[in-house]
Amino acid sequence: METQYKREEIQEHFNDFMEDQDEEWLEKNKDDLHHHAFNTDYFIIGNYQAKQWLGDRVFDVIETIREYEDMHFGEVNSDFSSPEHVVNMYAYIVGEEIVQEYLEVRDE
Repeated sequence: METQYKREEIQEHFNDFMEDQDEEWLEKNKDDLHHHAFNTDYFIIGNYQAKQWLGDRVFDVIETIREYEDMHFGEVNSDFSSPEHVVNMYAYIVGEEIVQEYLEVRDE
């Protein structure tokens, strides 16, 4: 699954989120870290900003979402007519990998 497009920006979003958390919060919310970092607030707000962010990679991003949802849910439910939803779902997917990597390194 291609999830490298703008990964650095999504990583920065996660890093900024983590700067606001302390160790006690992290221990209490470790199992829901991905949810808190990527599902309780939008990565991008507004369709114009989302379109700008997607640029000419919109179809690559949609394909990533389609593959992810098909693999995890057996069907695709995303609304691809909403650029804001597309960007935020993509950030959620890439964020899942970022959080997993963070926890693996942290637990070593």
